[in-house]
Amino acid sequence: MIIILKPEATKQDADEILAQIESVGLKPLYMPGTERTVLGAIGDERKLGSLHLESHPCVDRITPILTPYKLVSRESHPADTLVDIGGAMVGGKRFTIIAGPCAVESPEQMLLTAQAVRDTGAHCLRGGAYKPRSSPYSFQGLGKQGLEILHDVSEKVGLPAVTEVIETEDVSLVEKYAAAFQVGARNMQNFRLLKALGKSRKPVILKRGMSATVEDLLLAAEYIVSEGNPKVILCERGIRTFETATRNTLDLNAIPYIKQHSHLPVIVDPSHGTGVREYVTPMAKAAAACGADGLIVEVHNDPKSALSDGHQSLDPDQFMRFMDEIRPFVQAAGKEL
Repeated sequence: MIIILKPEATKQDADEILAQIESVGLKPLYMPGTERTVLGAIGDERKLGSLHLESHPCVDRITPILTPYKLVSRESHPADTLVDIGGAMVGGKRFTIIAGPCAVESPEQMLLTAQAVRDTGAHCLRGGAYKPRSSPYSFQGLGKQGLEILHDVSEKVGLPAVTEVIETEDVSLVEKYAAAFQVGARNMQNFRLLKALGKSRKPVILKRGMSATVEDLLLAAEYIVSEGNPKVILCERGIRTFETATRNTLDLNAIPYIKQHSHLPVIVDPSHGTGVREYVTPMAKAAAACGADGLIVEVHNDPKSALSDGHQSLDPDQFMRFMDEIRPFVQAAGKEL
């Protein structure tokens, strides 16, 4: 349930009601807004009824949260959430670009790529130290060495680093080296991992699973937020359909749907969404036009020698043209690069 307070309600009034909610065994939520303060009560609604909060002089109205994802729903949190990744804001008027190679391969490769994306205007650096691959014979990443390289390069170029975490036991290690976690499509419903990330206070980029519905994605985000970490960024990265012309089908329908039903920021991955280098820019333009808050793009200093996903990676010159071409679409959508 959500409890909407009257405009004149003070923080002291809110704290009093929150204490009452907690006293009957419900989970209290405090969600101050620019015009109204909204409180939440998660749990058995019958217990809330025993408090008769509708009679409280500071309560305007009480309404049920109808969606199964209570905390990430726009019903409970009408205002957009902004997430800060090491100084780079995701959400609001900012259109955030996260760029870098699929995998960390060497210090030289990582530094050259990082310098190129920084100089072209990227806000965050991506690079995988752990790579869950379909084939056991494919490059699996450098592990801790990759994290150390990523962190070192991140410090040198001044871009916050984003990297994937695939195991619960690796959360504390990745947290030490990266500004934000990335949960890949294969781990979207690894609920133990999601709960562990919920206990962290670093941002989490949560990618949609290959066969997941949008509701599945929002419920996965609910696992993280319900453990106390509200810094979740949703990522549409394409789903598996009957179509074989591209690696995945980039479901841009999901963007306006998520923006209507959730307060969390949402970004798009056109690299994995298409799997084809030539389609990355057109789909990035479409993502900006339909309301996305940013993009995560694969860029490699030398894609033809990449150990992972070279066929969908942009080289530095292509990334420069990419940024020039998407700028008018970002501006038309009312955002800034």
